Order: sequence, then structure tokens, then C-alpha cells
Amino acid sequence: MTRWNPHGMALLLAMRGSTEPKTGAVALVGDDDVQVALLRAELARCAPRVEFLTGDEVGAGPRRPAAVACVVLESGTPIGREILAVVRALRAEGTRIVFALAGFHAHREWREIRDRNAELLSGHVPDGYIAGERVEILPVSARMAVVARANGNAALGDRSGIGLLHARLVAAVGAGAVRDQTAMVRERVLGETRARIQQELDRLRTGGDVAVLRAERATLLAVNDGGRGTAMSMLRNRTHLARVDLLHDAGVRIRALNAAARTEIERLPRTAHAGYPQGLQVSVEKITHETDRSIQARLLELEELIEKTVRPAEPAVEPSGALPAPIRGDRRPRVGPDPEPRCRGVEDHLTIALGASAGFGLGRLLVIPLAWWAAAEYAIVPVGLLLGVAVAGWVVRARKQLAERAHLRQWVADALVNVKAQLEQRVATAVVEAEERLTEQVLRASTARMVETDRRVGELEAQLRHAAQRRPALLTACERDLNALDFA
Repeated sequence: MTRWNPHGMALLLAMRGSTEPKTGAVALVGDDDVQVALLRAELARCAPRVEFLTGDEVGAGPRRPAAVACVVLESGTPIGREILAVVRALRAEGTRIVFALAGFHAHREWREIRDRNAELLSGHVPDGYIAGERVEILPVSARMAVVARANGNAALGDRSGIGLLHARLVAAVGAGAVRDQTAMVRERVLGETRARIQQELDRLRTGGDVAVLRAERATLLAVNDGGRGTAMSMLRNRTHLARVDLLHDAGVRIRALNAAARTEIERLPRTAHAGYPQGLQVSVEKITHETDRSIQARLLELEELIEKTVRPAEPAVEPSGALPAPIRGDRRPRVGPDPEPRCRGVEDHLTIALGASAGFGLGRLLVIPLAWWAAAEYAIVPVGLLLGVAVAGWVVRARKQLAERAHLRQWVADALVNVKAQLEQRVATAVVEAEERLTEQVLRASTARMVETDRRVGELEAQLRHAAQRRPALLTACERDLNALDFA
């Protein structure tokens, strides 16, 4: 009984040791109303039934003296002054106190909280304890009891602590004095223990005790490369997609800069042509900075994805959170040398000739009205010449400005083609370096995972061999315990 159903054995001992008549109902006291309600509901399912005081009979502490009180403590925080005051008041009334630590399944540090509470309660021990002795605080979980009952998991039900708390309350309240209840509970506990032994027998005979180990071994052996193939395939696909996206973004930025430069050149005065290459270099540096940020953001996203893939193999490695700078400072794109002076060609000489001809013709046309005055006859030729020279100069100057703008636009187009090639090289270099670094990380992680898999498979095989060797002895022990219960 102690081996297979320790809580049932504790209940039987509590009922056998209660020789006094039932002393009354139990007061449930606690700060968390939800935990108290769940605990009351689970304890109400246990037999023999323990009566509890209703909500009208219990306030911050019991309104009338109660023979037994169950003080429900929280698992997340140590007890405070209010609970200590309630315990002090209960002790002053002569109430027997059973302490329960509710909801321990939700807090990893519940053992430290329990020990701290025991130290705080050492000065307020209930009856049956020696002064200075540690107070017994029972860890209980109503939610674990609900799950265990739904799944038929007896081991989880024992871990919930509800049975042990019920046994302590039965012993404190004296509910075991009723002999028909004693016989009924004894039969129920014997039946539960017999069912547990029979369940273990069936599990041993059908191999259910090693089914989980075999399934885990098969899962580990199914991935014999440590996930290297999957990780490498993902790395190749993601790096190729990142390269395509980054090259497209760089091309979009260069085309936008080219369109903006053409518009700006059309509005640019002639005196500002000499300083335009420097302004274009500033724009290229700005685009380079934006491209670098896009590269780092995309590669950081890629590294996080690969980190999530290989993290199970390296649980002690924390993500770096930032990539090394993938851009080298001495390889920033340059627009190249300034545009060379435009060389005069046949078109310029032809423009001068045509401008002079058009200017003289226009000047002669303008001085025709002066021929009606005889006094202006000597001024017709000089005025025509002056007007012809002025018109010819304006035509030549306008043609020169248009030619310089066209020359500057052609230089910008050629320079941006060179800048685009440099940006594409910059993107490719960063992606290749990141791929090399991540490939090394994947290989290292997959190798570690293969070693861990081999070690775990060895452990599972050793456990399977040990289970196979112990199975006859376990079957014999289970049959012996079952015969002992049948004899009892």
C-alpha cells in the first residue's frame, strides 16, 4: 500500500488513528478566493466527506471558533502580516491548523517559498507540533488533480497532493470514527491500489513501459544528419532571396537618383555645372548608407531565422543580436572623376556659321524700315551688323549651354552605371560573407546535434536493455503485491 498508493495509506492511517468523534467542520482560509474554491471542490470529491464552513461563517478569519482550519498559502509569494494575524487568532481560539501551499505547479521557486513560510510560521505551530519544529506545509494543486482525473493518471493525482491533504484533514477532524465509512474507504483504497498494480502489469506485458523510449529512439534515428540538410537548404534559399531583393532595392534607388538628376540638370544654371559632381557624390553616399542599412537589416533577419533553426542544438548559445559590419570602409562607391571639358566639334563651327547668317539676316530685316529715311542710309549697315553679331552670339551661347547640359547628363548616366555596379558588388560581398559565416554556424550546430543524438540513442538503448532485464522481476513483484492485496 505504501509503495503503490501512499496517499491512500495515509488516509487509512488517519482514519485508524481517529478515535474521537467528529469535531465539526473545517474552515478554509486564504487570500486567493479562486484557489480556495478549487481546493474546496476537489476535497469535496474525496471520501470520507469532510464538511467545510460556508462563506457566511468565514470572513477574514472564522467568525466563530472552528475545530480545524485549513490555511491556504500562495506558492508565488511568502505569507504576509494578514495571514500571520489569522494564524495567531486561530491559535488563540484553540483551532487545529493544516497548512496547504496551493498552485505550486505554476511556480518554479515554490520550494523556497514553502521553506520561507515554514520559518515564518515556526512561532505559530498548531497542536501536535513541538515548539521550534518545522511546520508541515503540504503542496497541493487543484488543477493537476483535475487533469489527472480527466486522463486517468494516478501518478499525477498523487503529485497533486489533494489525497495527502484530505488525509491530514481527516486525521485532524476525526472523520474516521464512523465504522461504515472506515470499511467503505478501506475497500475503495484497496480497489484503487489493485487497479494501479493491474495497470502496471498490463503495461509491462504489452511493452508500454518502453514504448515512449522506442518512439524517441525512432525519432532521433530518423534525422541522422543532425538537421544539416534542412538547415543548409533553408540557408541557400534565404540567401538567394536576400541577394535578389537587395539588388532590386539598389537598382530602384539608382534609377530614382538618375531621374532626379536629369530634372535637376534641366533647372541648373550654367554657373553651377562645375560643382554638380560634388553634389552627386553626396547623393550617392546617402544611397550607399541606406543600402548598407537594408543589407544589415536583411542579414540580421536571416541570422535570426538560422539561429532559431539551430538553437535546439546549442541551448547555451544566446543570439548575438547584431551582425558584424558587412561593409568595408575603403570600398564605398564613387562617382568617378569629374567630367572632362567638352571638345568643340563640327557642330559648334556649324552652329557659329548658322548663327551668324541668321543674325545678319535678322538684322537686315529689322533695319529695312530705316531705308525710307535718307538720313538713316549711312546707319543701316552698322546697325545691321551690330544686330547680326548680337543674335549670332545669343544663338552660339544657347547652343553651347544645351551641349554642356547634354554632356553633363551623359556623364551622370555613365557615373550612375558605375555606382550601380559598385553597389551590386557591395551587396554580393556582404551576402557571401554572411552565407559563409552562417554556413559555419549550421555545420557546427549540426555536428553538435549529431553527437548529442548519438549519445541520447546510446542512453535509450541502455534503458531499453535495462528495462528488458528488469521486466521479469517487475512482473513477479507486481503479481506478488496483487496477491497480497487479494489475501488482505
